[in-house]
Amino acid sequence: MANIVSSGQNESRPRGKFITLEGIDGAGKTTHLQWFCDRLSERAALQAARVIVTFEPGGTPLGETLREILLRQEMHSETEALLMFAARREHIATLIEPALTRGDWVLSDRFTDATFAYQGGGLGLSIDKLRVLEQWVQGELQPDCTVLFDLPIDAAHTRRSRARIPDKFESQSDDFFTRTRAEYLRRTAQAPERFAIINAVGPISTVREQLEAILLTL
Repeated sequence: MANIVSSGQNESRPRGKFITLEGIDGAGKTTHLQWFCDRLSERAALQAARVIVTFEPGGTPLGETLREILLRQEMHSETEALLMFAARREHIATLIEPALTRGDWVLSDRFTDATFAYQGGGLGLSIDKLRVLEQWVQGELQPDCTVLFDLPIDAAHTRRSRARIPDKFESQSDDFFTRTRAEYLRRTAQAPERFAIINAVGPISTVREQLEAILLTL
């Protein structure tokens, strides 16, 4: 479920900002999420806005039910994509759009770029089919800023090997993640004005210096 981490009350606030974090498993998003959220809350407070942290798949009661199915059960790649977008439609309608309309800022751990990367790049599902679903489910809605944590496949593999029991995506092969990363980078090249790429190889302090620079632009 989403988590409101700061607050403000101002009826005249402008539409909120939508920020997403992306990257292959092992890229380090989770390590930096709370720190980034805290710093983002400081930026949002300048506009008397709240920051709402959420994630995909999930973010709503229905989304979390679908998340358990998606992470644990094997299924056809098109079924997987349809369930991802079903969860996303609910997420947008019940959480993201209402929050942005109120003037709140939304920080989501993954959004549509992940579907293009994992189901499109990793599993080889038609990008054209995903574009149709993207337009149908979210219309013109896109993040104001997408932070992509990027690192070589071997480094991500090493990090994943130290993690908890993996879900079905974390258990995928290096070839799968090579394709997934390539699709993330393709998406970045298509919309450079929206993406900010983080070199996630270095130590935490170095990554956070890069994140600080991004925060200054929001």
